[in-house]
Amino acid sequence: MVTSTPHIQANVALGEKRVTLRGLDWQAYQQIYQALPQTRAARLTYDRGALEITMPLEDHEFAVRLIELFIRILVVERGLKIKTLGSTILDREDLDRGAEPDNAYYIQNQPLVMGKTIDLQTDPPPDLVVEVDITHSDIDKLNLCANLGIPEFWRYNGKIWRIYQLENAVYQEVETSPTFPMVAKAKLYEFLAQAKLDEVDAEITLRRWLQTLAR
Repeated sequence: MVTSTPHIQANVALGEKRVTLRGLDWQAYQQIYQALPQTRAARLTYDRGALEITMPLEDHEFAVRLIELFIRILVVERGLKIKTLGSTILDREDLDRGAEPDNAYYIQNQPLVMGKTIDLQTDPPPDLVVEVDITHSDIDKLNLCANLGIPEFWRYNGKIWRIYQLENAVYQEVETSPTFPMVAKAKLYEFLAQAKLDEVDAEITLRRWLQTLAR
């Protein structure tokens, strides 16, 4: 149910289009979520009465897909395991919060959830969540993901990649990924810059570099 008349704020920019609705309770959020087609491009983020609907544009999707490829290459070349959730909804009614992140992954906890449909009431949260926010978001996603218990959070604004590690229920910005400590930030920047010209060459270059580390 809608507890008050929602205030709607629109933000149009290069990376994403956003609309924020305020004054919604959990039931209203769920009704909107259920009413939208599951094949939609728009993503929802709900935080204690505020619902942000994001429509990704080209720059956003380029970064999301290439960061996902970057992560998968790291996982494969380092001999790790992965369960990809993509933008699967991460809902916690008890926290009055929910999100469809750009990408979410189980890596360290992959053995605990392999072959399962995730239930955050009983399963651990994803080990790593990635958000691309080229335009301003009205939702404090750091606070939201910290409350969901996400151990590692990446945020990319089209220029800067920030890595956050959860410590005592609060995110601390760190310089290297706890999941991939061998990879400096410069590698992602190099990968994205090369991928803008040739995605195949970017993948080959990154794989070759990682293989030299294993020798």
